[in-house]
Amino acid sequence: MNPRACLSVVVPCYNERATVATLVARVLASPWTAEVVLVDDGSTDGTREVLARIDDARVRVILHDANAGKGAALRTGFAAATAEYVIVQDADLEYDPAEYGTVLEPLETGQADAVYGSRFLGGRPHRVLYYWHSLGNRVLTLLSNMFSDLNLTDMETCYKAFRREVIQSIEIEEDRFGVEPEITAKLARGRWRIYEVGISYAGRTYDEGKKIGWRDGFRALVCIVKYSPLGARLRRR
Repeated sequence: MNPRACLSVVVPCYNERATVATLVARVLASPWTAEVVLVDDGSTDGTREVLARIDDARVRVILHDANAGKGAALRTGFAAATAEYVIVQDADLEYDPAEYGTVLEPLETGQADAVYGSRFLGGRPHRVLYYWHSLGNRVLTLLSNMFSDLNLTDMETCYKAFRREVIQSIEIEEDRFGVEPEITAKLARGRWRIYEVGISYAGRTYDEGKKIGWRDGFRALVCIVKYSPLGARLRRR
């Protein structure tokens, strides 16, 4: 499969001064990257000054006046994307843009409408970190699968790629990390074709800047039910 510039990389960013310049350089080094839509979600640590120094015509920076959450940043970024495919790329260095080709393959071959990069499939390298965090991810994926009738292994993964018209047809309602089960449930409700591929993962610690916490896990439970086909039917009544 020959690489081509067909990908909008949507980067939600909040207080990532230490990593964002390196991350953008890695994204731009990918032959798949057509554009980078970087949404700064009210950073206060100097991230915006770093972004102002990026000089590449493929990079668009959109500034939120205040921190609203990852879901809000993705809502902005998805709406601004213009390339054939769209992928989510966090502004840290946990996920490797060199693997875009792996994630895009089911889209390029016409098999998929959306592709999830799973940290729990295949033999790719993974940093060993928090047991309870890993267990929580698996429990949320299990519950999401039960309500959506999917068989994903990693619902909470950052690497979600879509045909652009698919993700732009989905109304994003969640402002924070509840966006992950929301998107998954709405893809299931729309009967879009979803594939998974194995990816590597270089997770970081909370001291290194990890932001998701237990409150987000509880919100994810609410979103799994709320946006599931059953929850959608109840909301219409």
